[in-house]
Amino acid sequence: MPSTAEFWTRPWVKWAGVGLVVVLLIVGPLILPEFANQTIARIGVFAVAVLGLNVVMGYTGQVSLGQIFFVGVGAYVTAYGVNQDWNIVLVFVLACIVPAVFGLLVALAAARLGGLAIAMVTIALPLVGLPLAKRLSDFTGGSQGTSARFSSAPEWTGLYDDQWQLYIVILIGGITFLLTRNLVRGKYGRAFAIVKGNEAVAASMGVSPYRYKVLAFTIASLIGGVSGFLYMVVIQYTSPETLHFGHSIELLAAMVIGGAGSIIGSLLGGVWYVLLPQITNIIDPNITAMLQGAILLVVLFILPGGLVSLPRLWRRRRRDAGAPRGGATGPSGRTAAAASTSAKTVAADAPAVTDPPPASPTQS
Repeated sequence: MPSTAEFWTRPWVKWAGVGLVVVLLIVGPLILPEFANQTIARIGVFAVAVLGLNVVMGYTGQVSLGQIFFVGVGAYVTAYGVNQDWNIVLVFVLACIVPAVFGLLVALAAARLGGLAIAMVTIALPLVGLPLAKRLSDFTGGSQGTSARFSSAPEWTGLYDDQWQLYIVILIGGITFLLTRNLVRGKYGRAFAIVKGNEAVAASMGVSPYRYKVLAFTIASLIGGVSGFLYMVVIQYTSPETLHFGHSIELLAAMVIGGAGSIIGSLLGGVWYVLLPQITNIIDPNITAMLQGAILLVVLFILPGGLVSLPRLWRRRRRDAGAPRGGATGPSGRTAAAASTSAKTVAADAPAVTDPPPASPTQS
């Protein structure tokens, strides 16, 4: 009879799981209440933002503390294009391209740096972006921010606004996750892993660390722009507060908690980013920050690999619990009792060893 692990690795089981997820994504928005749809949509928005951060940090090993800057730029470009009555497809393309260009320019200058140096460069992005957004009032609306209402459900759909918005997030976010998954599992993902492991080894293998660092940073910036567009789809308002440096730290914490270098971990990071503040507010609104920090430390101590490592930890615990406890385990992984039984079997099968016969007189 096949084991549980073999059952879940069968192709038809995987495709059945994919089909079930697709059905839930299609039917879910129609049966869930408005608050649930809005919450799931916000999780999708920030899961995409965490995904971009994961590309540059989790897969390539660069330190980036300015991902929220690209999210904010994407949101501002979206708001400006909508308010100028541009075609929504053009607005989406620009919301992706403009942050990607900013990211490319930053990466070309900073990718040769390493460690704290590149961290300082990325820290400067939200710190400069916030006052800049306040000054460019013709484009950003200044300190008051700007709104853009373009994601109301068309009448022909028969959907409510929250349902329509969630479908948009599922469609665009799902495509973004799928494309990123294919990227990191292909030759570019292997190159990212080599650069992350050892840049000197990467260079000796003909893999340019500089080139792939720039590529990863640019892709992360583009994904940040996608998140910014979805942010305006769901929130429909942005302000300089969107670019606050504190949000970058929260995205970083969400990536680590979800699981660095993991597609599923990015989704779990989005869940963490949205739901944790709501949970801590329910417990005690006066100590929200302290509770978030305490929960963060507890999770990291228990799951250093993030929430995505929980199933692996569970399987290891079950395997250890099912191991025989009759004796001490040796270096080879066998117990002392098993080793003793093996030794007895070998001894029984070996030919008997007798004393040599006495020497004959002729031999002496």
